[in-house]
Amino acid sequence: MSLKYTCPVCGTPLGYKGLCWKCRSGQERDTVLHWSPEQVKEKQDGLVRNIRRLADMEDPELTDFWKLLGYRDAITPRIQRAALAAEVYYPCELYYHAPEDVRDGLIHALLSAEDSSEASELMCCLAMQGDDRALETLLELEKHPRPWRKNLYVDPSIYAQCGGWTFDKEGQRMQLNFDTCYPMVEGEPGEGSPVRMGRMREDTCPHCGGRMVDILVLDGRDERLRFLGLDGILTAACCPNCVGFLDGPAFSRFTLDGGVEVFPSRTFDGTGKMDCYVRPEEYKALTENRFILGKSSVPLFYGAACEDVNTIGGFANWVQDWEYTACPHCGKPMKYLAQIQWDTLMDGTEGTLYVEFCPDCHVVSMQHQQT
Repeated sequence: MSLKYTCPVCGTPLGYKGLCWKCRSGQERDTVLHWSPEQVKEKQDGLVRNIRRLADMEDPELTDFWKLLGYRDAITPRIQRAALAAEVYYPCELYYHAPEDVRDGLIHALLSAEDSSEASELMCCLAMQGDDRALETLLELEKHPRPWRKNLYVDPSIYAQCGGWTFDKEGQRMQLNFDTCYPMVEGEPGEGSPVRMGRMREDTCPHCGGRMVDILVLDGRDERLRFLGLDGILTAACCPNCVGFLDGPAFSRFTLDGGVEVFPSRTFDGTGKMDCYVRPEEYKALTENRFILGKSSVPLFYGAACEDVNTIGGFANWVQDWEYTACPHCGKPMKYLAQIQWDTLMDGTEGTLYVEFCPDCHVVSMQHQQT
C-alpha cells in the first residue's frame, strides 16, 4: 500500500502530512545552533532553576540539557554545582570535566553511599568528571570493594568506560575516546571525502550469502582526522545483514594501504546460517549514500544528543549500555571510532553500528545495538 504523503524536504513517503523525523530533527538542531547568547543563557538558567526535573527526565529540561551539551557544549560549572547540591546524578554527562570542588562532592557522596543504585549512578558521574583523582577513587574501590559492590555486575574500571577511559590493575589510565568529533553530512553527488560509509565488496557472507560491505573507509592522513593517529587507511568490513545477529562483534583487520581481512564469525544461535533480509534497493541506498566528512569539528557529545547523525570520534549515543570490545589479539579495550545510524543509510532499518579499533593491532570491531 502506497503512503499518501511525502516529506516536503527530502521526499520520503509518509503516512502523515509534515516533515519526516530525520528532517524534523535536522531543523531542530539547526535552530539550536543558531541560538543567540541570550537564548543559551535562558536555557542554562532554566536548568539551574529546575534541576530536579532533569533527574526525573522531565521536559523541557531534559531536552534542553542535551541540546546545550550536544550542540553548544554549554553545560557550565554553575549547572554542575546546582546539580550536585540537589543530589541530581542523572544524566551522568552532567558532570563531564566538572571542576575540582564538584569532583570532591561526588567522591564524598560515593564514599558515603550505602545503596548500590546510588553508587552506580555516582561512579558514572565520577567517570564523566574523569581526572586523576576520580581514577584514584575508582581504583581504590576496585581494590577494596564496599558492601554495595556485591549487588553490581561489573567493577569500577568498567564504570570508568562510560566516561571514555578506564584503568588497569596498576592504575594506569587507558583513553578509550577521542577528544575530537566530526559529523558526517550530506554532500553533493560525486563530492570527495576522506571518509566513506558503505562500499560494496565482491565477496559474500558465509552465513546469509548477501554481499559484504566496507561499512567504513577512513583515510587518517586527512588533516581533519590527524587526531586518530592513523598514517593511512582504515577499512572496516562486515555483512550489513548479519552484523546484528552475531555471537559478539564482527571483526576485521586493516592495512594502512587500504587492505582488509574479514575475521570468521558465528551467529548468535550457533546454526551458522541466516536468510538475507537486505533487499537490492537497500544495498543500493547503502552504497550510494552521499555522506561526506564535515568540514568542521563539533562538540564531543554531538552524536550522543540525537539518533539521526553519524559521527567520527567524540562520544556515542549508546542504545543500551556502553560497550568497549577487548581486542581479540592483545586483549586491551579498543578505542571508540564511529557510530553509524542504520536508518540514515537504509530507510526503515533499526539500530546503530558502533565501530571501534585497536591502534596497535589494526583490528576493527563492529557491533550493533537496538532497542
